[in-house]
Amino acid sequence: MPSSAFPDGGPPLTEDEAEDLLRCICFKTGPPGAVGVELEWFVHDLRSPYLPVPRDRLDAAFAALRALRLESSLTVEPGGQLELSSPPAPSLARCVATVSADLSAVRSELARLGLALTGSGTDPWLPSRDRLLREPRYDAMETYLDRFGRAGRTMMRDSASVQVCVDSGYEEPGPLGYRHRWRLAHLLGPVLVASFANSPVLHGRATGLRSTRQSLWTGIDPLRGAAPPAGREPRGAWARHVLDTPVMCVRAEEGPWTVPQGLTFREWLRSGSPRPPTRADLDYHLTTLFPPVRPRGSHLELRMLDAQPGDDGWVVPLAVTAALFDDPRAAEAAYRLLLPLAETAGPLPPPRDAHWRAAIRDGPMAPALHRAAVGCFALALESLARSGAPAAVYDAVAAFRERYVLRRRCPADEHPADGGPAAPSPGPAPAHVSGPGRPVSGGTAPVPGPVPAPVSDSGPAPESGKDPRP
Repeated sequence: MPSSAFPDGGPPLTEDEAEDLLRCICFKTGPPGAVGVELEWFVHDLRSPYLPVPRDRLDAAFAALRALRLESSLTVEPGGQLELSSPPAPSLARCVATVSADLSAVRSELARLGLALTGSGTDPWLPSRDRLLREPRYDAMETYLDRFGRAGRTMMRDSASVQVCVDSGYEEPGPLGYRHRWRLAHLLGPVLVASFANSPVLHGRATGLRSTRQSLWTGIDPLRGAAPPAGREPRGAWARHVLDTPVMCVRAEEGPWTVPQGLTFREWLRSGSPRPPTRADLDYHLTTLFPPVRPRGSHLELRMLDAQPGDDGWVVPLAVTAALFDDPRAAEAAYRLLLPLAETAGPLPPPRDAHWRAAIRDGPMAPALHRAAVGCFALALESLARSGAPAAVYDAVAAFRERYVLRRRCPADEHPADGGPAAPSPGPAPAHVSGPGRPVSGGTAPVPGPVPAPVSDSGPAPESGKDPRP
């Protein structure tokens, strides 16, 4: 979530112009094939991960990392999480090779400084993190999100993810068409959440959830973290969703940014107050929407995955997602396999429908999601074999399937029941990421029921209430 200076926004925008722009700049279509990944990591002291890393030490480390020659872009999130964003790659193999090389360089530099990267959807050790980035964007974001409880500020400071980017697809119908891929992303979402759940701990305490991180994102506010209603034409549904979501902030050249109360972008366009919005304001508004699947120009961001354990745990969700989207046979088969989930999802949009809630709470112990995961991993392995994917990538997916999917387990089940993983031993990465631990609550699924509100959230449960959109 990079910050930006206040730009010259150009002339005021009308409502019709805004809707036309949204239909044009999102879901740009073309031959699919490019793939990318964004990886977020917590930075801990190599020997004392239970202690916060001082701000000056983190600043020095980030300065050293920025001096490295990386192909991926390197940024810092509000709580000091490190993010690597790959350039668009023409193939899965190229993406994995590029990011692996960059991560190796980053880990080596951090190890020299006595620091390590930790892959987990929520910080497994620290009781809470300070917000390191004191910029108008993040000040305004925290002010806005605090109106709905503490889930928003906890998400900003204490969560980390793997985000997979795939092309929007063709204009034409079919398994590689953008309508099909948009729908597939939302059907596949809860299966990915369940399979790769890796955040059973928040602020040092077990939460009873497999993916506490996704619970936080679900609870940030009624619309900002939600998808448009299912079953509608994607461009029109997304344009309406964008315009009918409240504005997080109105930027200014000087002083703090204004944080309106309940002002949707459509209402801002109509009223022109506190100042007329421009194209730059619309572009910025788009960066403040955090649905589980976000259209960004010519690609889709799948944002629902917890950060993964191990040096290369991120490769598996990247490979599975790419295989199910960019192989027409696998894409069509996955769509048919997952479509019945829509019949039992209920009336709320992702990530508040029944399957997303089950994924957050129960992970692969949810029967429908387990069956879907078994089928999707089989399709992904067949696709990877057909495409000639690197043997190491195929083997990593096969090993994950054997270790977790077929056993109805996920990485969250290998966290100790009383909190985060054991402290790492000295080395280039924390030792816990490659070794099993005790399952949360003895490895059994929590008692079925509604997803509880995030443990640090004083607001309503994420799924409470009806869909507020027309």
